[in-house]
Amino acid sequence: MRLRHQTTAMALALMALGVPAWADIEAAKAFLDAEIGDQSTLDRAAQEAELQWFIDAAKPYAGMEIKVVSETIGTHEYESKVLAPAFEAITGIKVTHDLIGEGDVVEKLQTQMQSGENIYDAYINDSDLIGTHWRYQQARNLTDWMAGEGAAVTNPGLDLADFIGTSFTTGPDGKLYQLPDQQFANLYWFRYDWFNDQKTKDDFKAKYGYDLGVPVNWSAYEDIAEFFTGRDMTYAGGPDKVFGNMDYGKKDPSLGWRYTDAWMSMAGMGDVGEPNGLPVDEWGVRVNENSQPVGSCVARGGSTNDAAAVYAVTKAIEWLQKYSPPEAAGMTFGEAGPVPAQGAIAQQMFWYTAFTAASVVEGTPVMNEDGTPKWRMAPSPHGVYWQEGQKIGYQDAGSWTLMESTPVDRAQAAWLYAQFVTSKTVDVKKSHVGLTFIRESTIQHESFTERAPKLGGLVEFYRSPARVQWSPTGTNIPDYPKLAQLWWQNIGDAMSGAKTPQEALDSLCTEQEAVLIRLEKSGVQGDLGPKMNEEQDPQVWLDAPGAPVAKLENEKPMGETIAYDELIKSWQN
Repeated sequence: MRLRHQTTAMALALMALGVPAWADIEAAKAFLDAEIGDQSTLDRAAQEAELQWFIDAAKPYAGMEIKVVSETIGTHEYESKVLAPAFEAITGIKVTHDLIGEGDVVEKLQTQMQSGENIYDAYINDSDLIGTHWRYQQARNLTDWMAGEGAAVTNPGLDLADFIGTSFTTGPDGKLYQLPDQQFANLYWFRYDWFNDQKTKDDFKAKYGYDLGVPVNWSAYEDIAEFFTGRDMTYAGGPDKVFGNMDYGKKDPSLGWRYTDAWMSMAGMGDVGEPNGLPVDEWGVRVNENSQPVGSCVARGGSTNDAAAVYAVTKAIEWLQKYSPPEAAGMTFGEAGPVPAQGAIAQQMFWYTAFTAASVVEGTPVMNEDGTPKWRMAPSPHGVYWQEGQKIGYQDAGSWTLMESTPVDRAQAAWLYAQFVTSKTVDVKKSHVGLTFIRESTIQHESFTERAPKLGGLVEFYRSPARVQWSPTGTNIPDYPKLAQLWWQNIGDAMSGAKTPQEALDSLCTEQEAVLIRLEKSGVQGDLGPKMNEEQDPQVWLDAPGAPVAKLENEKPMGETIAYDELIKSWQN
C-alpha cells in the first residue's frame, strides 16, 4: 500500500511543479525509484531505455483517455491501482482499468462482438476464448497487428519468446490472438506439516497399507480425505476437527469453470495431447482433421457424457458431501478459495495458485512463525481413466485482447498500456505482488529463488517441466460464451440431486450439440465452424481407440502416493 501512495505522490509532485508528468524521463525515473528498484530482469539503464521508448511511442496519444477491463484478482488490482496511474504519469495516456467479475468480462466482450459497439478499448480475457477469437475473427490477430497498424507502437523489447503462455493464445493458423498478462494453475494443496507428522503417518499406514504422501491417483486422494475428515489434529497443532477435502458446489457460473477447467481431463476424459487432447478435448468435444467440431455426445464421437465424465462428476459430488465442510456445497469459487488458509483443511485437489498470495499472510493458521508455510502445492492426482500423455490440469491465462470494433488509435493506445504492464521493466515486481507468472525470465529471477521457500512450491512448479501439462481451454471450443453457460446449469442439477450425473451430462452434451448445430447452420464461422457427425450406435465409438470410453469394472484401484520431497527432487533433476 505504501508503494501505491508513493507512485501517486510522484505524479502529483511533478504536476505541482508545473511540469506535465509526461514531459520527459523524470516521471519514469521517479516511478522506477518508488516502485521497481532492483525487482526487474532489466538493469536500471535498460529500464530507463524501455520507458523512454514508451514515452516516445505514446506522444501521438498524449491526453487520450482509454478504458480497459479485467476480472478482479490481485494482479489486476495492482495494475489498476498502481500501474495505470504510473502509465499516465509517464505517457500522458489516461487509463481507466475497470475490475469486474470474470463472467461479466465475458458478457461485455460478447456484447461488443454482437453489437460492434466499442465498449472497452482492450480486454484481459481468458485464453479459453482462443477458439472463439480464431473462428469469429472479431479479435485482431496480434501477429498481423504488430507487423501492420500496431508496428509503431510495438515495443522492440517485448520479447514474445519470453512469455510462457503464447501456445495457449495462438490459433491453428499460427497467429497470435492474445498476449498473456497473468497465469495461474490449479494444483493439489496439502498440509505438509500434518503429512510429515510421525503419528499421522503411522496411523495412515496402519489403516490403508501404504505411505501417506502426495496422492498420485484419485484412489489415494479419497483415502486421505476419508482419513482426515473428523480427525482431531490438536496433537499436531491443528484444530480438533478437520476435513479431508475442500470444494464448492453452488449453482453459479463459477461452478461451470470448476469442470471445464480440466476436471474432466484430470479424471481421464478426452484424448492424449498437449496443450489439449486431440481429437477429443477436456470439454468432450471432438473435432475433425480440419479442427471443425463434429460432436459432444458419445453417439457423435464426443465424450461429454462417457464413463470417464460420469466418474469425474460423481467423485466430485461424493467428496464434497462426505469430506468437506457442510457450508462448502453452498459456496462459489471466490468464497471457497480462502478456506484452506483458515487451518482446518488437510488437502484440496482443485486449488488455484492465484490464492497463494492470500495463503502466505503472516499470522494465519497455515503459516509458521519464520514466514514459511505449513502447506505445499504439488501436481494434482489423476483419475482411473487417465493415461500418460493426457492433460492433467488447468492453467488460467488472462490475456490482452484487442477487438476489431475498437478504433485503430484507441487500440494503439491500449496496446501500449498492455505492453507496459507486461514489460520486463515491471513484470518481476508485478509477479511478486500477484504471483501469476507470465515470463520465463521472471520465473528464473534471483528474487524468486530467494522467496521460493516461502511460497509452498509455486516457484518449483513453474520452473519444472511438469508445467506444460497444465493448459487452458483449447481451440476445439468454437463459442466459449455460449457453451460455458451450459455447464454450470447442468452440473448444478447434478450437484443439487435434481439429476444423476449421467442424466446431467446427457443433457449437457445434447445442449452443447444444439449450439454446435446452430453454428453450423448459420455459417457464421465459415469453413472453421462445426460440421457435425451423424449419430451412430454409441458402441461404435466406444469400441474405437481413444475417447470416448466405456465404464471400467474397477474404478478404485490401490492408492498410490509419492513423498513430496522426492517429487521436488525429480523436477530439479
